[in-house]
Amino acid sequence: MRFFKNTSYDFIGNRKFGYMVTGVLLVIGLISIMTRGLHYGIDFKGGTEIQLRFEKSVEVSEVRRALNFTGINGEIKRFGGDNEILVRTETLVASDANGQRDVTALEDKIKSGVSEIITNNPMEIDRIDDVGPKIAEDMKSSAIYAILGSLIIVLIYITIRFEFKFAVAAIFATFHDVLVVLGLFSLVYGLFPGLNLEVDQTIIAAFLTIVGYSLNDTVIVFDRIREYRKIFKGDTLDVVMNKSVNSTLSRTFMTSFTTLIVMVTLYIFGGESTKPFAFAMILGIAIGTFSSIFVASPIVLEWDKWSTARNAKLTK
Repeated sequence: MRFFKNTSYDFIGNRKFGYMVTGVLLVIGLISIMTRGLHYGIDFKGGTEIQLRFEKSVEVSEVRRALNFTGINGEIKRFGGDNEILVRTETLVASDANGQRDVTALEDKIKSGVSEIITNNPMEIDRIDDVGPKIAEDMKSSAIYAILGSLIIVLIYITIRFEFKFAVAAIFATFHDVLVVLGLFSLVYGLFPGLNLEVDQTIIAAFLTIVGYSLNDTVIVFDRIREYRKIFKGDTLDVVMNKSVNSTLSRTFMTSFTTLIVMVTLYIFGGESTKPFAFAMILGIAIGTFSSIFVASPIVLEWDKWSTARNAKLTK
């Protein structure tokens, strides 16, 4: 099945529209990050995350009162069904002499306190995740290095396979995708009940997936540009780029559309823990598809025009 057969949209001629959209998204995202900031999960800020499961439906206010009774304060909200509660608080687990963290005392404290206040509704602790401040800082640094390292490797690879200006354009488009998604995470945080948009290891995995997805789409367009430059030697670069983008448009649409179907399904029917990943991927696919058409190729064109004009001045 082939959509958009024999299309001739003037994507490159309308690249200023792409610049405008890109600029607006980046500015809004950066302003939100600077004013509202990013909200980190316990992976990156340290703390204790406790998942409670009651036998019957329970009110959040009841659980909050029971935990306050035990001296535990923090963020308390539903997680999944009406009988599941997620608690996020400062690090409560102490280390022993060997540096090992033991959650047994904390489990006993929660169980005894909750059973004292909430009667006739047995409770189980499904999990307790505890991350110390030092580990959280190390994990945050590792996540940054992972993203930057992947971009550097990609820069080297595309430079070898194509040209340096293609590599720079691909990296800029990819960095643009990640930055826009981060900005939107900051902007819409807290606006959707039941959607946790904290930046944690799951979101970093989503960002790395977005990097790979966006680069794959961009490289396919670049590969077609390289092929068409040999075939249509009499055409200018902008004409070749338009032909290349149009010829890959059907493939881009089908890939993005089918992937979006999977991510939307995962978002709707998946659990609370998978929704942030699916939400990030939905944003990343949409923005990555846009950038591969309106950001990456136009940057190469602008670079080529600048380089041609500079060389013309030097030869005078």
